[in-house]
Amino acid sequence: MGGVSAGRERGSAGGAGRDPGLQPERTRLAWRRTTLACTVAAVLGGKTALHGGASAAGIAGSAVCFLLWLGFLLVAHHRIRTLATTARPPVLAPRHATAAALCTVALAVCATALVV
Repeated sequence: MGGVSAGRERGSAGGAGRDPGLQPERTRLAWRRTTLACTVAAVLGGKTALHGGASAAGIAGSAVCFLLWLGFLLVAHHRIRTLATTARPPVLAPRHATAAALCTVALAVCATALVV
């Protein structure tokens, strides 16, 4: 029973004795999966836009998709590197979270517009 109460004390100490376990690794893998999904969306959107021939709208749409993908890739790489190098990674900064969310949504909208 001593182990149970010791675990409760560590958990209620404001995180001082908190063992993150595999959470940072799971989070890092989630960032990698999301990056892969964004890559697939950008490539398929660009391929579809340029499939019938290179038009100005297709090239512009592909360029926007590429820039959005690149923006998400930079945020994701920064977070993956932070999770891999520190034992207690800091909380994701609000500006990074906002940038990742905006890039993801805008990339989805852009890829959808290119396909339709």
